[in-house]
Amino acid sequence: MDFIPATIKPYLNFIHPPLMWILFATCLYALYLGFQIRKTRSATGEEKKKLIQGKFIIRHHQIGSIILAVMVLGSIGGMTVTYINNGKLFVGPHLIAGLGMTGLIAVSASLSPYMQKGLDWARYSHIGINLVIVGLFGWQAFSGVEILLRIVSKM
Repeated sequence: MDFIPATIKPYLNFIHPPLMWILFATCLYALYLGFQIRKTRSATGEEKKKLIQGKFIIRHHQIGSIILAVMVLGSIGGMTVTYINNGKLFVGPHLIAGLGMTGLIAVSASLSPYMQKGLDWARYSHIGINLVIVGLFGWQAFSGVEILLRIVSKM
């Protein structure tokens, strides 16, 4: 990759990790919003009126859209930087789990029209898939730090 100056290449390694940590925190916020939506659905009376004012469903959809875009682009970016700096990808648990998460987030988002129709199977699938993603993401965050520390030790 001669079109990128050699002095810049090593620093590209430091874009993906903080972006993914921010995305992980954003996923936890989306999870909170999702729980608030469920709470709103089951609430009654004044409690329900108060919860509706939080506009949790709108915020959840907006944050979910951002998460989808950033996860896909972050995955592609991480692989691209690895290839630029090494001329190859390192196929291992971090890459495989990241690709799996990218696929799962697409499936999760694709359930949205079915959830809007009130189909419980879609809602429960969405919740289950997203819990798997958050679990994998937690593991990814720490395995990514290990990878980053190996990169830093070689600099």
